[in-house]
Amino acid sequence: MSSGYSMNTVLFSLFLFVLVPKVSFCFSTKVYVVYMGSKSWEHPDEILKENHQILASVHSGSIEEAQASHVYSYKHGFRGFAAKLSDEQASQISRIWPESPSFSDTDMPEVPQGWKGLCQSGEAFNASTCNRKVIGARYYLSGYEAEEESHAKVSFKSARDSAGHGSHTASIAAGRYVQNMNYKGLASGGARGGAPMARIAVYKSCWDSGCYDVDLLAAFDDAIRDGVNILSLSLGAQSPQGDYFNDAISIGSFHAAKRGVLVVSSAGNEGNPGSATNLAPWMLTVAASSTDRDFTSDIILGNGANITGESLSLFEMNASSRIISASEAFAGYFTPYQSSYCLESSLNKTKTKGKILVCRHVGRSTELKVKKSKIVKEAGGVGMILIDETDQDVAVPFVIPSAIVGKKKGEKILSYIKTTRKPMSRILGAKTVIGARPAPRVAAFSSRGPNVLNPEILKPDVTAPGLNILAAWSPAAGNMFNILSGTSMACPHVTGIATLVKAVHPSWSPSAIKSAIMTTATILDKRHRPIIVDPEQRRANAFDYGSGFLNPLRVLNPGLIYDSEPTDFITFLCSLGYDQRSLHLVTRDNKTCTSKFTTASNLNYPSIAVPNLKDNFSVTRIVTNVGKAASLYKSVVSPPPGVNVTVTPNRLVFTRIGQKIKFSVNFKVSSTSSKGYKFGFLSWTNRRLQVTSPLVVKVG
Repeated sequence: MSSGYSMNTVLFSLFLFVLVPKVSFCFSTKVYVVYMGSKSWEHPDEILKENHQILASVHSGSIEEAQASHVYSYKHGFRGFAAKLSDEQASQISRIWPESPSFSDTDMPEVPQGWKGLCQSGEAFNASTCNRKVIGARYYLSGYEAEEESHAKVSFKSARDSAGHGSHTASIAAGRYVQNMNYKGLASGGARGGAPMARIAVYKSCWDSGCYDVDLLAAFDDAIRDGVNILSLSLGAQSPQGDYFNDAISIGSFHAAKRGVLVVSSAGNEGNPGSATNLAPWMLTVAASSTDRDFTSDIILGNGANITGESLSLFEMNASSRIISASEAFAGYFTPYQSSYCLESSLNKTKTKGKILVCRHVGRSTELKVKKSKIVKEAGGVGMILIDETDQDVAVPFVIPSAIVGKKKGEKILSYIKTTRKPMSRILGAKTVIGARPAPRVAAFSSRGPNVLNPEILKPDVTAPGLNILAAWSPAAGNMFNILSGTSMACPHVTGIATLVKAVHPSWSPSAIKSAIMTTATILDKRHRPIIVDPEQRRANAFDYGSGFLNPLRVLNPGLIYDSEPTDFITFLCSLGYDQRSLHLVTRDNKTCTSKFTTASNLNYPSIAVPNLKDNFSVTRIVTNVGKAASLYKSVVSPPPGVNVTVTPNRLVFTRIGQKIKFSVNFKVSSTSSKGYKFGFLSWTNRRLQVTSPLVVKVG
């Protein structure tokens, strides 16, 4: 998953407009320079279009008035533009960046008196940059500067966002309502974060080359002291994750949970079994799934076939052009196979000029996909079809007419090229499509279980939207809004909902909030069919989505919760065999292993995982009544195939709110069982509510 980005209470970073009044134009307007930092990779025509869109925001949405007020675009050595603006319009346009519409404090009450944080001044960022929405901002450089070369350049030595990732995730979690959010006209409409009235504090501890443990721990330490309620971490270690006492996020989040702070984290973007990270049971770990919105580009072949690809490129071809495999355009010392991946300098310009190239790609990097469209363009190509061999469905903002297709569609296009004397094609611009495919689907890149560190704890915990998500961005990185994919985007969706739960139930512990989110999740898509997994379209299981897809409609009233205290996590660590020294490395206190669970599976977790069932095995759980005082719940079990499951007692009778009842779940291998992981679920139901836990059993 991404690491080199800002980590915040709700991940958030900022951006700079410097407005400099220039020559007086008339009585009511002046020419202002809007300076937007270093040059982005975008095409100059796209930059001009975006400048007009920014100006239109202060001209009642009129593109015509925006164009009339525009004087210059600066688009080669640096980004920016000059325009004729009134003082009021200039003031208004200066609040597109840190005071972006997604982070406006309009109608928000004063900063809570209990808040202990600060707004730390730095490069292009001062104390007055914060407002009643963004109430705190800190940055951490000591670890980075100690480890990096002294001449290493840092973008904004402050909490300001130069990359966009922090702004994007922050607005997903807690962005204010924006009336017309869009990406270059795509996905246009009103949008807001999950908790639009929540406050945001910034703890920027990651930089261009990544994150350093000492900086991350300093950020955790300050956030806990400042009084945050929820920490959102769209970052994590590389898979496989190290032990808890070797992982800064595990250690920092342990202390956050100990102080009553819920930590929500991303599961990772490696997409393979056993690749999930942020595995500690005191964290809420989020996988990524799709929405019912796609960004597609039509590829029209000369034989009339219309193939749908993924794209964010609005460039389109007015007429058909010759299409070839990039392997045919190999150059220099490159082999046809190497050139098929459109590597830098691998394409013969004579063979490429005026043609559409079919290139191959392996890996998730959006930047590398965009770079391939640049390589084709520089070689004289007029379009590109990119075969994504991992079938990830991630839309990309290419610099020429381009679209991504999966392996099957790619082979169909290559077959057409091989069997046609003069193959032709045309690529159309991207468009927004709603409801064309089942949703949600688990994204192909989303990291999966089992938990390789402690299989007794199921990870990920839940899934949420993370594929092609529109949210705020840093204009220093190119746009006011952007579409991005990753578990980084899924994490703040859950953060926003967790924030609402905390607001309604302020006394609930982090584990209680986590339980409410997990036990109310759904394993069905919008068509009420089982959720499937991209790209293979198989039926998803708990290793893909944990407890299921986030369900905001049910989360505030879960009925029952599985709660845990910080001491339970110490008991859990002791059950894993931690000695006093290694326990101290996590807890940083004088705690000792005075008690242990009979099995680590007995931690009072909202999901149940049994990693080595030989014959007969039992786990215990305790549920707390947070629904109606007089409540009766009955158990409903869908057992893992080949495993007999019994629940004792199978009826829970509550007489008061806050009452706790203990139950056990027994697993027994049947005579027909085969080896390997099996999946089922346990639900406690009454007439109104259903409290569901996934059952994951590995028959040994």
